[in-house]
Amino acid sequence: MPFEIARVRAAYPALTEGFAHFDGAAGTQVAAPVADAVAGTMRTAVANLSSAHLPGRRSGELVAAARQAVADLVGGAPDGVVFGPSATALTYHVARTLAQRWRPGDEVVLSRLDHDANVRPWVQAAEATGAVVRWAGFDPETGELPTDQYAELVGPRTRVVALTAASNAVGTVPDVAAIAATAHAAGALVYVDGVHATPHGPTDVAALGADFYVTSAYKWSGPHLAAVVADPERWAELRPAKLLPSPDRAPERFELGTPSFPLLAGIRAAVDHLAGLDPAATGDRRSRLRAGLAAALEHENQLFTRLHRGLAELPGVTVYGSPRHRCPTISFRVANQHPGRTAAALGEHRVCVSAGDYYAYEYFSALGLRETGGAVRASVYHYNTAEEVDRLLAELDRLAVGGVTGGSGPVGAELLR
Repeated sequence: MPFEIARVRAAYPALTEGFAHFDGAAGTQVAAPVADAVAGTMRTAVANLSSAHLPGRRSGELVAAARQAVADLVGGAPDGVVFGPSATALTYHVARTLAQRWRPGDEVVLSRLDHDANVRPWVQAAEATGAVVRWAGFDPETGELPTDQYAELVGPRTRVVALTAASNAVGTVPDVAAIAATAHAAGALVYVDGVHATPHGPTDVAALGADFYVTSAYKWSGPHLAAVVADPERWAELRPAKLLPSPDRAPERFELGTPSFPLLAGIRAAVDHLAGLDPAATGDRRSRLRAGLAAALEHENQLFTRLHRGLAELPGVTVYGSPRHRCPTISFRVANQHPGRTAAALGEHRVCVSAGDYYAYEYFSALGLRETGGAVRASVYHYNTAEEVDRLLAELDRLAVGGVTGGSGPVGAELLR
């Protein structure tokens, strides 16, 4: 069945404003059922968690439903879902907790392909404990993360291997499962940043070999809330810093403060929305999610092929990376234009892209581009259309021919994760 793009787009009220959104990697637009769920919860009597009255029990039901929804989305267990305000905050929390067991000379293996949210928390935890950071490099031409280097990087002192399931800069999809197998053979844990990967196809944390998998709902049509998923027994082994009277059971002891019940309602609604992307899909929600996200990815890849080929035909456009396996995300520069100026010029014509280093700090530093403005990023999401791709290409062609040069310009930043 063809992907029903008109039906899908109708679920996003923001699209009626007429912007072409190629900035999904920095945050997607919100689906209407999500906004309705958040607003509806805020209009309903809910209270802090309690079994003494209905509003308190409603809150507990919202938390449980959100945990089950995320578990269905990524293939985890609901008791293994920990919520937090952002992937960055959660990764810091996990890194600090795991580092309690580290000793001087222990090692963590990081990737220069990653968003800084899956780099700096580990670097800083290592500095605080005397652990050693070892770096996995990427191929500067292709943007791929060679798997065989991990055989040399991972050893008996490795405690954590942290890597991305998909690069937010150039879309590279590394062979996480193979890297995880190398890590596990040495007794190391694997922390996977799934923020950019989760929106673009079915996810199975067990197949990836992820001991921890972090994802942000605002990258898949939901609210600004994140979750890190692990086996419940993994959480049971860890003792984070927390308030004395707060719950001591997992996963609650990892969640600092009172949950945002309206946003948790939005989480469930977002997952249900994704489960409905393929109206022909049947079965339980997990099955419908896999079918819907697979159909969405096929649609995205068709658009991305059109975009990639179109960029290759534009004069003066330099594309960064050509990985064999990738998400529908691409970074480029137009002639000698500063990326921030390119993005601003597109924005004037209601075409939204990102510019800068998008917090892929190590990637752009390694290429020597961060100090000169990074690049322009276009990321395709399932609500994009072929007409929007052509519109982006036409505007870029106009800029390449007419020129927008010089100046530092406003550089868009992916501030939240």
